[in-house]
Amino acid sequence: MNPEDNDNEIEPGAEATKTPDTNLDQEPDAEKLPEGEADETAEEGAVEAESNEETSPGDVPEEVPEEEEEDLEATVADLNDKLLRALAETENIRRRAVRDKEDASKYAISNFARDMLALSDNLHRAMDSVDPETRQKDAAVEQIMVGLEMTAREVNNAFERYGIKVIEAMGEKFDHNLHEALFEMDDASKPPGTVVQVVETGYVLKDRLLRPAKVGVSKGGAKETAANAEEPETVASKEGQTAYEDKGEEPGTQLDEDL
Repeated sequence: MNPEDNDNEIEPGAEATKTPDTNLDQEPDAEKLPEGEADETAEEGAVEAESNEETSPGDVPEEVPEEEEEDLEATVADLNDKLLRALAETENIRRRAVRDKEDASKYAISNFARDMLALSDNLHRAMDSVDPETRQKDAAVEQIMVGLEMTAREVNNAFERYGIKVIEAMGEKFDHNLHEALFEMDDASKPPGTVVQVVETGYVLKDRLLRPAKVGVSKGGAKETAANAEEPETVASKEGQTAYEDKGEEPGTQLDEDL
């Protein structure tokens, strides 16, 4: 018998004295488990990890003291108020900018238009200085006047295109927003405060005054005449009332005398 064969032979009772496997208490390898059991094992591990994270002492919120909470609320209210005020101021600035832009586009020609009014005034003064008889007698003067009238019409058309309008003041009630009173004059046919004479024509640009109309205003003789016209009526009514009272007393006096 060879010594190698003796080494390979197992002695009787050797299997009974074999030490138990130390790997029996270990969890089965996930690779050796079926697919369903492996997924369940992974999910359980993830849930346990999350629960450990949630219950960790560092993540537990601390209670805030009441005084500190009140201070925080006051700070939030103050910041909210400042935010609202800033938004309102921004909106006001935006609206003001839009209004300024519109005014600039509408009234940008105010100074130029005011200077052009002097040109229009001179044209009308030149036309008013020539009487109709002179125009009929002299053909050259007639031609000059025709040219002046055409120029005046073109100036007026240009004024209308840019929103420059004449203030119609004659016979209107005096308005301090549109008129400038230079004097007062007696006129019994007009109520007080009526424009009876226009010294210089006024103009408006869009809805803004460009130049006030210089006018003369009546003192109001019509009001006095109306008051005087009412006096005879009151006198007549008083006389009729007195006569009626006198007639009422006569029967009573006669009855007293008869008694």
